[in-house]
Amino acid sequence: MKKRYLFITLIILSLSSIFIGVKEISLLDILYFNEDKIQILLLSRIPRLISIIIAGIGMSISGLIMQQISRNKFVSPTTAATIDSAKLGVLVSLILFTASSPLKKMMIAFIFAVSGTFLFMQILKRIKFKNTIFIPLIGMMLGSIIDSITTFFAYKYDLVQNISSWLQGDFSMTIKGRYELLYISIPLVIIAFIYANKFTVAGMGEDFSANLGLNYNRVMNIGIVIVALISSLVIITVGKIPFLGLIIPNIVTIFQGDNMKKNIVHTALLGAIFLLFCDILGRIIIFPYEVSISLTVGIIGSLIFLYLLVRGNKS
Repeated sequence: MKKRYLFITLIILSLSSIFIGVKEISLLDILYFNEDKIQILLLSRIPRLISIIIAGIGMSISGLIMQQISRNKFVSPTTAATIDSAKLGVLVSLILFTASSPLKKMMIAFIFAVSGTFLFMQILKRIKFKNTIFIPLIGMMLGSIIDSITTFFAYKYDLVQNISSWLQGDFSMTIKGRYELLYISIPLVIIAFIYANKFTVAGMGEDFSANLGLNYNRVMNIGIVIVALISSLVIITVGKIPFLGLIIPNIVTIFQGDNMKKNIVHTALLGAIFLLFCDILGRIIIFPYEVSISLTVGIIGSLIFLYLLVRGNKS
């Protein structure tokens, strides 16, 4: 899995994404400065491309961090109650702060996402039977409980459609002025890269980390905060994207091994490529209409996840 091939693939898909849409844009339109087509590029196509790449990188690295610190290949923001907790936070913000800005909604979602992830990690510490499949099942059960609470209050306050529209992963409404919050993910990804070796050591256990002089709790907290904040940003901006943080790190580790510092760039690139491919597929499969990104990623991701489960059982 060479980085240069991943870069080339990402560039090809990025160029394809810019030129795919109901309104046809050609290279000549750009060269001859067709004003209408340039406006479409600047206001819609390029913001959409940037948001897909940042979301793909952020969610994939979040999954890599979760798998590293939990020492389980099937843990991710989707299976560790992070996404469901952020969803509850979005609902609370819609109930209590109806007219609040996206930034305030993101902060509330972040607080709930951190709380839900910390709760999952505390449960993880207390269980003795740490089977590979059993741990993510606990996270999914916890997530289901939180999701049930969210659904109950959404029905009570007549916000079911509202919360559904917020969380349906979709890049079709991504335009200039509605995606810039995702830029906050960039420094978080840089911090994740800086702490990659520390996350690797923390993933070997608290006692091992202490022997090497590493502040285990601080590194764990930094990892959880990064995951929760990126998940909240993605949910507020584009909605829920399933399986991305689960399957991409697993695919990379199959080829690259378990060194996080070595894997983080490959994970980021492959995550962006996978999300971009799913977005392009959703735009052309029933052209001129569009399938939401959560549906295409969900179908392809679930098939890959089942393969990884079968592969894990054989191993």
